[in-house]
Amino acid sequence: MGKKKQNSEVDVVLIGGGIMSATLGTLINELNPDINIEILERLDVVAAESSDAWNNAGTGHSALCELNYTPQQADGSVKIEKAINIAEQFEISKQFWAYLVEKGIIKNPEHFIRKVPHMSAVFGEKDVQFLKTRFEALTKETLFKGMEYTEDVDLLKEWVPLMMKGRDTNEPIAATKMEIGTDVNFGELTRDLINHLSQKDNIKLSLNQEVKDIEREDDGRWEVEVKDLKTGEKRDIKAKFVFIGAGGHSLLLLEKSGIPEAKGYGGFPVGGQWLRCTNEEIIKQHDAKVYGKASVGAPPMSVPHLDTRVIDGKRALLFGPYAGFSTKFLKKGSYFDLPASIKLSNIKPMLSAGLDNLDLTKYLITEVMKKPKDKLESLKQFMPTAKMEDWKIEVAGQRVQVIKKDPKHGGVLEFGTEVVSSADGSIAALLGASPGASTSVAIMIKLLKKCFPERAASPEYKAKLREMIPSWGKKLNDDVELCEKVRENSQRLLKLN
Repeated sequence: MGKKKQNSEVDVVLIGGGIMSATLGTLINELNPDINIEILERLDVVAAESSDAWNNAGTGHSALCELNYTPQQADGSVKIEKAINIAEQFEISKQFWAYLVEKGIIKNPEHFIRKVPHMSAVFGEKDVQFLKTRFEALTKETLFKGMEYTEDVDLLKEWVPLMMKGRDTNEPIAATKMEIGTDVNFGELTRDLINHLSQKDNIKLSLNQEVKDIEREDDGRWEVEVKDLKTGEKRDIKAKFVFIGAGGHSLLLLEKSGIPEAKGYGGFPVGGQWLRCTNEEIIKQHDAKVYGKASVGAPPMSVPHLDTRVIDGKRALLFGPYAGFSTKFLKKGSYFDLPASIKLSNIKPMLSAGLDNLDLTKYLITEVMKKPKDKLESLKQFMPTAKMEDWKIEVAGQRVQVIKKDPKHGGVLEFGTEVVSSADGSIAALLGASPGASTSVAIMIKLLKKCFPERAASPEYKAKLREMIPSWGKKLNDDVELCEKVRENSQRLLKLN
């Protein structure tokens, strides 16, 4: 005999207990504390998928070191617009987090964010020239002032001694360095935010809750059918607004909503692994996030980096990530996720994108076939003295890259994040991956403006937004004085000095 259904009503349902729902919920609560919210998480804890520290890069993606954000053009020049945009958005995140610290919502910022230099390193004459061109272009911009560049071996031995040990110094090598880089534990941040929200009388956190269906009611509200994975009980939640922030699973849930805006979207899952250092003496010798250039056909999440992290209060050193392929859309998902996502409306875009990205397919097959010794060879480009006994494999998170309709190509693979919402703004979903978490505040504010246009246009909303994010509505890159002031305040409150 089936369990009895229980029905409830709220203003907002947030699906997924990760950084996106945590950020959106916190913004909504700060802008309008009376709104009723229910947060639904399929697992028995929050932040266990893409937001977990072991499942993402944790770099605080601000384009200071990620070379894939500054692509080289056929004439040798470097495009920097994306890097500027991402750097602006990360500063927005830092301002919001600093506001939360000042208000006492976040008690100990050092638990989730720390200062770690961001570096780029390249090898060989061609890539050295690329990095120099990138450096010259970026340092003309306000957000990248203070970036250092060197080809000097002795200086590199000071910056990254671990990387220079045993290296053939005849090989051209260059690096850039930004001291203001950060390491961000998005799992800790998510837990802080959701813990704060769940203590409110009008906000409820429900764990072990799997969303089975999402349907539009005649009155315009949404009915979210939920199953309790512990008790088996099913219930319906009626909501005026639904946000789907369920990582790789968002596409499947968006398809259940039946909104026409979701038609044509597909997803391509990419898994990952790290090499994690187990030797404490080696871990102590490296203090930076050093990013290199991605292999041909590699997705952005697979840009190689030798990465200092602090996880659960302990210093760690990771290298990778190595890409892999699985039909799962989540680390704790189902192997049927990919086939279940294929519909008549998206099969053509998915096939077209697949044919246009054979390099990616070839790359992923090569990565899957790699043995530990092959992974070690990749590490040795960054650390020539690396030995396998000092490292172990750590499984990273699962990402789903967006595939969307394209009039010219039929379908294109998008590397980034995308918000898909209904015409009336009553339901929205976040699809995609990097630099997602780092730019979550800007993404969620944009979503609020799209989904609640009247409220977002009010003087009270705008004033509160400026209180939380002093630079809101202005471009830091265009204002040296404002940029310095905002950064100084964020650094102080987040204890990054």
